Amino acid sequence: MTDTPPSGDRIAKVLSRAGVASRREAERMIEDGRVSVNGKTITSPALNVTAADRIIVDGKQIGEPEPPRIWLYHKPAGLVTTEKDEKDRQTVFGTLPPELPRVMSVGRLDLNSEGLLLLTNDGEVKRKLELPSTGWLRRYRVRINGSVSEAKLEELRAGIEVEGIRYQPMIVTFDRQQGANAWLTISLREGKNREIRKAMAAIGVTVNRLIRVSYGPFQLGALKQGDVEEVKQRVVRDQLGLSEKPTITRVRKPVSRPARGKKR
Repeated sequence: MTDTPPSGDRIAKVLSRAGVASRREAERMIEDGRVSVNGKTITSPALNVTAADRIIVDGKQIGEPEPPRIWLYHKPAGLVTTEKDEKDRQTVFGTLPPELPRVMSVGRLDLNSEGLLLLTNDGEVKRKLELPSTGWLRRYRVRINGSVSEAKLEELRAGIEVEGIRYQPMIVTFDRQQGANAWLTISLREGKNREIRKAMAAIGVTVNRLIRVSYGPFQLGALKQGDVEEVKQRVVRDQLGLSEKPTITRVRKPVSRPARGKKR
């Protein structure tokens, strides 16, 4: 005789789907005693919950999860991709329009990098799009100081090892020389920390500007720095392979700063 598995889903997965945090972050919140279920604080994520359970996080009850949504954000250089920064630097999340729901970034762009950053309200979408098995191509415009030979670029195309870390082969195109700098287009399917900067340093050149222009099928296009644009629900369904049809949501126009209301 086998035990009947508990109904519902693991609490961390539910919190992730509700846009509270990623699954791993939700587990940390639970361990810190920030989550209660039906009036009782829990400290272990080994709990299944259903829609009938009342879940409170940091004193606020979570609602029914929204359909998965994705936004394109043009990250400027000088922002860190974290909720809070121990050095008190300005963060991506501190500059987003206030009308956005709570969102998480799909991967990161480092402090000095700019360009396309995907945002989502759904922790499972975040996890799926970050998995190496998803294999979406990420394309970057890269400006380097000086120039670089084709022989050196071939090292990147073949795959390179830097400080014991092996990077997969990159697709590299030399675009043009512009004075003291040169522009390259680099595409890769990994998202290792500072991968392009480290690989370029290994072949003897310094990156002085790095712009992500696409992530899989999603393009930066003409989106201006600091602006946010929601992806149409039809596109989200198609790209994520969702069979169910979620509620259609309005496509948010690009917003670079909160609108200031007029005094009456």
